[in-house]
Amino acid sequence: MPSSGRYSIDPATGLLHPARHCPSPNHGPRPPGCVVELLVLHAISLPPGEFGGGWIDELFTNQLDPAAHPTFESIADLRVSAHLLIDRQGNVTQYVPFHRRAWHAGRSSFRGRPECNDFSVGIELEGDERTPFTEAQYVTLLPVVQTLRARYPAIKPDRIAGHSDIAPGRKTDPGPAFDWQRLLKAL
Repeated sequence: MPSSGRYSIDPATGLLHPARHCPSPNHGPRPPGCVVELLVLHAISLPPGEFGGGWIDELFTNQLDPAAHPTFESIADLRVSAHLLIDRQGNVTQYVPFHRRAWHAGRSSFRGRPECNDFSVGIELEGDERTPFTEAQYVTLLPVVQTLRARYPAIKPDRIAGHSDIAPGRKTDPGPAFDWQRLLKAL
């Protein structure tokens, strides 16, 4: 179902096109009757504050070498994933089909409803809370969000949240470096 002319989602596979596909084993079925109605934005950098090393793929596919960097020892055994990653150049990688439950939100709640993984799509932006996200990331993010909203109409603008919004006190991403006004104005 194309929505922006630039991206489309195959309803049979739950895959975004065009995107690089790097399947993660870290996902499961959504609960019966569950509708995707929340989009969660995250920020990730591995090692912290560094970009472009390919470590995110390794984390999401359970192949992160704990000896490759001192900070990896404490996270190498995590079993996490996201539906998408938008890297600093604006390239999109999909790890989990949208109709599956990615493991991105952890302990979370949106408007009193717990277990956000059940009813959300998670997008990781390669970055951190202090470094402004790139123009290429916004140029990619906007049509991706529009495509997701066309496929999942319950994702209204007020149902797009940061990880910090659904896990306050535990998570702070995507942080003050993310331009929420730019995203919401474009919608």
